[in-house]
Amino acid sequence: MPELSRFYGVIIRMYAEPSERHHLAHFHAYYQEQVAVFSISPVASLAGSIPQRQQRLVEAWAELHQTELMADWQLLQDGRKPAPISPLQ
Repeated sequence: MPELSRFYGVIIRMYAEPSERHHLAHFHAYYQEQVAVFSISPVASLAGSIPQRQQRLVEAWAELHQTELMADWQLLQDGRKPAPISPLQ
């Protein structure tokens, strides 16, 4: 699963399954042993969980980078490599 960004101990990844089209654009946030899945537009938690502080950081980062996240989603759907996205600073 390609890594898009890393900040404050959170790793953001996104992937596509070529044999099965995802219907909702989303990304995965990893923090230690925990994983959460977030939709891109609107930014919202879909599944899993990470600590509340990290979830807020991920949501803020995703709001700032929604356009880039959607562009990466489309690249993956087209079978291409996604571009890295700047971390939250």
